[in-house]
Amino acid sequence: MPEAPEKNLALDIVRITEAAALSSARWLGRGNKEAGDGAAVDAMRNSFSTLHVDGIVVIGEGEKDHAPMLYNGEKVGMGDGPQLDVAVDPVEGTSLLAYGRPNAISTVAVAPRGSMFNPGPSYYMQKLVVPREARDVIDLDAPVDVNLRNVARALGKNVQDLVVFVLDKPRHKKLIEDIRTTGARIQLHTDGDVAGALMAVDPRSEVDIMMGTGGTPEGVLAACAIKGMGGQILARLDPQSYVEKEAINEAGIDIREVLTVHDLVRSDDCFFAATGISGGDFLRGVRYSARHAVTHSLVLRGKTGTLRYVESYHNMDRLSKISAVQY
Repeated sequence: MPEAPEKNLALDIVRITEAAALSSARWLGRGNKEAGDGAAVDAMRNSFSTLHVDGIVVIGEGEKDHAPMLYNGEKVGMGDGPQLDVAVDPVEGTSLLAYGRPNAISTVAVAPRGSMFNPGPSYYMQKLVVPREARDVIDLDAPVDVNLRNVARALGKNVQDLVVFVLDKPRHKKLIEDIRTTGARIQLHTDGDVAGALMAVDPRSEVDIMMGTGGTPEGVLAACAIKGMGGQILARLDPQSYVEKEAINEAGIDIREVLTVHDLVRSDDCFFAATGISGGDFLRGVRYSARHAVTHSLVLRGKTGTLRYVESYHNMDRLSKISAVQY
């Protein structure tokens, strides 16, 4: 028997990412990472307080951010709705925002309580992200050229036509050399782990695949969107220091296990929203006019696979009169 329509939380959480983007965009290019991130955290935390959910932050600002709000384990929402795991990144790409570079975004994902992978003390993981058409042809342990040939075949392209998203980090020197040897093209980005994964599965993007090691929390956050779009992420914890490796071992987490999108988010009933902060080729940034601020967002519902692109016009005069958030 068909199910009755349920509340689409994606349309609630996009209000949260919009608030964070509007607050932090005021710090675009001003060279202050902490101020931009702090503005987004304040706005996001305040917006969560109006939502009828019983949420616990599983992926939050974390110890490395010394965050007083939206920390791992914090309760968010009014506490009278569905019990949820919550993943947030108020500003993904704080350096991008601080220096006026493209593709800084604000993101939130939610899923039923207990369904999100808890990264524990892991900060980094190796990732391979592809769209729906290539989700069954990749292998995390296969050579780079094999994966690229298989993805190209699945997408109906030549390898030379592929675009690969890679973070421009010293650890990726060999990976970049291997990709170039195949003839595939590369987009190198200084930051933007979640954005890179989204580009790889977004049908509007020119990126075909994301490869390399990035943040573990960002991998879980992106997995909610990847699941909604029907793509695939293969991942394995990849500690970048002895201290991180020992902490993972002490936590009893298998460092050799290959994780899929279904391991990172074990429920289809997940929701994801992202709003652009700085302009870019993925989501347009916040744009101000005399009366309005314009935002561009992506919202996803995992259960139905519905993807929405939302352009919102915010009347700043009226919004400022009723909102506790400082825009």
